[in-house]
Amino acid sequence: MTVESTAARTPRRSAGSKAGTTGTKRTRTTAKKDAGTEPQLVQLLTPEGKRVKNAEYDKYVAGITPEELRGLYRDMVLTRRFDAEATSLQRQGELGLWASLLGQEAAQIGSGRATREDDYVFPTYREHGVAWCRGVDPANLLGMFRGVNNGGWDPNSNNFQLYTIVIGSQTLHATGYAMGVAKDGADSAVIAYFGDGASSQGDVAESFTFSAVYNAPVVFFCQNNQWAISEPTEKQSRVPIYQRAQGFGFPGVRVDGNDVLGVLAVTRWALERARSGEGPTLVEAFTYRMGAHTTSDDPTRYRGDEERQAWEAKDPILRLRRYLEASNHADEGFFQELEAESEALGKRVREAVRAMPDPDHFAIFENAYADGHALVDEERAQFAAYQASFADEGGN
Repeated sequence: MTVESTAARTPRRSAGSKAGTTGTKRTRTTAKKDAGTEPQLVQLLTPEGKRVKNAEYDKYVAGITPEELRGLYRDMVLTRRFDAEATSLQRQGELGLWASLLGQEAAQIGSGRATREDDYVFPTYREHGVAWCRGVDPANLLGMFRGVNNGGWDPNSNNFQLYTIVIGSQTLHATGYAMGVAKDGADSAVIAYFGDGASSQGDVAESFTFSAVYNAPVVFFCQNNQWAISEPTEKQSRVPIYQRAQGFGFPGVRVDGNDVLGVLAVTRWALERARSGEGPTLVEAFTYRMGAHTTSDDPTRYRGDEERQAWEAKDPILRLRRYLEASNHADEGFFQELEAESEALGKRVREAVRAMPDPDHFAIFENAYADGHALVDEERAQFAAYQASFADEGGN
């Protein structure tokens, strides 16, 4: 089934316009079934791997080549392999924590490949696939989770900000950056990633308000993976998340987050809209977190096997493979070569993590102030004395 978002056709509003709404009390049941509120889903590739038409979004992937399709498949496979290796490394004690993206590969690769080099990305802590698309070395993502650095890459080298652990705050950073882009007169766009749980944060609501009022060129990309740790989506919002954009005066659209072609098309549309001065867009990628929230979580305590099995049938990688095979765009040799490449990637990442040097204990005090500060100097001296106390104890 393929339908298009009515919210996507919302007329452009000026920066100074206001939106007014009225509401009445409704029960939980009728709130979900009122006319006009039924969730609408953009889908270009079915779970069975069949290409379906969409009058509004087909043009954004009309020129995609078999080579590019194989590239999307390769991106998803290698991202999943890297993610699996990171999970294993955490279980072996090499990482302190890891947030897996298993099941969300299409949402991240599709949106990541929709960006231009001059666009700027603000991630959370799970956007490993987007980082891959932006050219960040997978090994560099692991330094923070190993505890040897505070980020691991220069954000301005790839226009990809450092991972944000605080839930939802990166949407404010993205909005402010986008407002600056608009003032500079650039035609680039900004994209901010967050989850369904973060949609309940006040920071996200403030971001929606400021971006709408100032017509900021930003795309809010919500990966609705159904669970905010152990809280289901229905405890985050009374309406589908994409519909919440309407109250702020800009369009929202829900896309099948396991359909890499659909995500690519919708994100391209939203980014082009931002670059052309039409303001923000909310994209809700409807997907599923196949694994735990992080490696410290046990999802079996709050969700059943039946739910996971139903979503396994919608696997984003299997979906695209079926399409490639049915269209004769890839042969067995391609898949075998990719399997070897993925194993080589896992080995490289594993070796890189284990070879990471311990950080300089005093690096945390550097660059806090451009010209130094007496309080930082005092704290540095206290920390030095604390470190020296261990050496004294060892000598006795």
